[in-house]
Amino acid sequence: MKPLHSTTSVPRRHEIDIPSNGDDNLVGLPRQHANAAWLLLLWEHRQFLRRWLLRGLAAAVLIAFIIPKRYESTARMMPPDPQSSSGTPMLAALAGGGSSHLLGGGSSSSGIRNLGLVAADMLGMKSKDAILIGILKSATLLDRIIDRFQLQQVYWDRYLQDARKDLTRFTDISDDRKSGIITIVVTDRDPKRSAAIANAYIEELDLLAGQLSTSAARRERIFIEQRLKSVKDQLDTAAQQFSQYASQNTAVDISAQTKAMVESAAVLQGQLIAAQSELEGLQQIYTNNNIRVRTLEARIAELKRQLQNMSGNGSSAGPDSSAEEIYPSIRKLPLLGVRWADLYRQNKMAEAVYLMLNQRYELAKIEEAKSIPTIKVLDPGNVPEKKSSPPRLVIIILGTMFVFAAACLWVLGNSAWSGVDPEDARKRLAEEVISKSREQVLRVSKHTLALIRRNGNSNRSKSDTQ
Repeated sequence: MKPLHSTTSVPRRHEIDIPSNGDDNLVGLPRQHANAAWLLLLWEHRQFLRRWLLRGLAAAVLIAFIIPKRYESTARMMPPDPQSSSGTPMLAALAGGGSSHLLGGGSSSSGIRNLGLVAADMLGMKSKDAILIGILKSATLLDRIIDRFQLQQVYWDRYLQDARKDLTRFTDISDDRKSGIITIVVTDRDPKRSAAIANAYIEELDLLAGQLSTSAARRERIFIEQRLKSVKDQLDTAAQQFSQYASQNTAVDISAQTKAMVESAAVLQGQLIAAQSELEGLQQIYTNNNIRVRTLEARIAELKRQLQNMSGNGSSAGPDSSAEEIYPSIRKLPLLGVRWADLYRQNKMAEAVYLMLNQRYELAKIEEAKSIPTIKVLDPGNVPEKKSSPPRLVIIILGTMFVFAAACLWVLGNSAWSGVDPEDARKRLAEEVISKSREQVLRVSKHTLALIRRNGNSNRSKSDTQ
């Protein structure tokens, strides 16, 4: 290390008592004299220090403006409404009652409340704020936000877990223990994206809180939903069986059909008796070949045939006894009525159960919506107008001061180094190490340049041959 030459002619040794041993070594002087000598040495090299001060200032300004701007967007949400379970009031009552007995009834309400809180902590009861913050920091919610805004590409991360770490690093989630307000601060290079991510935290939290709800209303809703599906399948099966049976046997309404069939048979029977009486009267007047006699005989035969078909006389009791029958006969109706009534009853029971469960299902959904902790947004994430970092003025000042301090240390170190005896073994070893290191660096750089030139020449020759 060569000593820095002074550019001024300020006297040094006659103003302060410095040993004139022919070197610039400041070690061994008294404390006051050493400080004065160091200040004088720095003053002598003020031009050198000024140059490095300006260089440090320029480098600090360049670094301060190269660092990208970052913007902070803050979103705040209110704690959910307190909806304590049945065990919490019981615990508070037990804690309050026990404390009043122990203290002889003279304890204050604050003491009872403190004992209740201690008992709650001992049983591991967590506040809803802590649960919401845990959900906000969960990997499930972070993955949704990363996929929603493609943060893997924004953060230049290859793996998803690295993107999670970066998102966690750029997000600050805190809560106020007194008010319970949860604050989400998101930092990003894009002001619009920082506001969108802050709002996305609240939206995804609302969705996950509803999906992860373990309230009694949710369990009831899930049970009724499953039961509703099975009852719906039973209702569809019963309705299909009933419709197929009614269609195959033309059994629309057995009671109504029986009444109509009996009335129709009575009418036919009356018409048959009247026609037979009229035929007997005509046979006494006319011969059997008379047109009126023959017409009346044909009518009587048709009435008998219809009456036989309706009553089922002369046919089997099976459901497919005659292809000419549109409706089942009176003889078949009691047989069909048993199966028809059974299917009709099953269909009506399944329908009644389905309607009841459907009503209960709607009520369960309303109760579940009431039990889900509602996320109330106090301050949505707005697009920031001013940057939050970097603090350029601080960077410029600290960077300039650092370079200036390094230059001062260089001047003082160079002076101390020049004051060491050249025959000192430590100085000779350091100089030899430095020279060897320089030679090694030069050798490696020359070899690297040679390889680069060789590769460039080979590529150029290949392109020429092609």
